[in-house]
Amino acid sequence: MSYLIVFVGAGIGGALRHGVNMASARLMGVNFPWGTLTVNIVGSLAMGLLAGYFAFKGEAAQAWRLFLTTGILGGFTTFSAFSLDTALLYERGALTSLAGYVLASVLLSILAVFVGLAIIKAGMR
Repeated sequence: MSYLIVFVGAGIGGALRHGVNMASARLMGVNFPWGTLTVNIVGSLAMGLLAGYFAFKGEAAQAWRLFLTTGILGGFTTFSAFSLDTALLYERGALTSLAGYVLASVLLSILAVFVGLAIIKAGMR
């Protein structure tokens, strides 16, 4: 049952992301990734609000936690999970791990995109 909850949430989050991307392209043009920047910031804010609420104020069922965080926010932006992981490392005082995680996540993810593009380009020759 929890998989279904996550899938439905991810569908909603993905649709919301598409809507933000389309609106951003119409309002601000396509010369800068405004839509991605917007979903990353809004998604990270929402993750902080939800994580804080679940941790300090609310007794939410696991199904709701999965639906909202892994489902909707996961479909909206995975950057929100990255941001929460970074904040948790900071709160634990694991600053070396935090720096390594942030640098590795950003640099290796960008490198992975270039590697993927190169593999596809090489296969098309």
